[in-house]
Amino acid sequence: MDDMKLKALLDIESQKRDSVTELSYDRPDPLLVASRYRDERVALISALFAYGNAGQIVKFLDSLDFSLIDKSDEEIKEGLRDKYYRFQKSEDVIALFIALKRLYENNKTIESVVYEGYKNSRDIKDGLWRLIDELKALYPHSSQGYDFLTGKSRSNAPFKRYMMYFRWMVRSDNLDMGLWKSIDKRDLIIPLDTHTHKVSLKLGLIKRKSYDMKAAVLLTEKLKEFDPDDPIKYDFALYRIGQEGLIDDFNTESKS
Repeated sequence: MDDMKLKALLDIESQKRDSVTELSYDRPDPLLVASRYRDERVALISALFAYGNAGQIVKFLDSLDFSLIDKSDEEIKEGLRDKYYRFQKSEDVIALFIALKRLYENNKTIESVVYEGYKNSRDIKDGLWRLIDELKALYPHSSQGYDFLTGKSRSNAPFKRYMMYFRWMVRSDNLDMGLWKSIDKRDLIIPLDTHTHKVSLKLGLIKRKSYDMKAAVLLTEKLKEFDPDDPIKYDFALYRIGQEGLIDDFNTESKS
């Protein structure tokens, strides 16, 4: 497909998707919950649990009492003792809340931790590694569910949920909250999930068939050809094209 035509179609699709109507209980997305609170810690919790069925994700997030994030360890443990989601048991949910509570008790923010890793290299991955290491240091806890939830720093996974979180925090439009000011949106990496990966392959945006960080970086570099200052603006459009099964219609339109 011709790059200019593809860019034009993606621009139209991204503009169409830049609307609060994209977030509803009829079209559930974890950003629906995160945008209600506009808090970086609530948003990270919402992003990290964003795997599986979208409706079930939102249902779980709606069941959480986010005010616990500023309570004592004992109150957090009591308030979340019956909360679990797929691979995560209650102790895993509790661990994340306590780690984020302790972060603020140490007079830090998630943004400040990420920026500390990012500022010299301007590589958002370095900010991510710093965040993962900080969370694990604040509340040492390891289990299959928790390690899946928080991830392992410096691996070649695409880290879709964290990259989506960074998009929410850094970009500012009708969807993304723009709560952070220290990270440049041009340095973000596309939140690559299986839908976006398949769509990108079918559209010829990338050729790498491995679903990993390298594929996410390659896709981001391609999108920078369309908008060097804000390549991740196409993320929600690509995600919805895959989620809603619109790829065939999109390809047909591109050939017309």
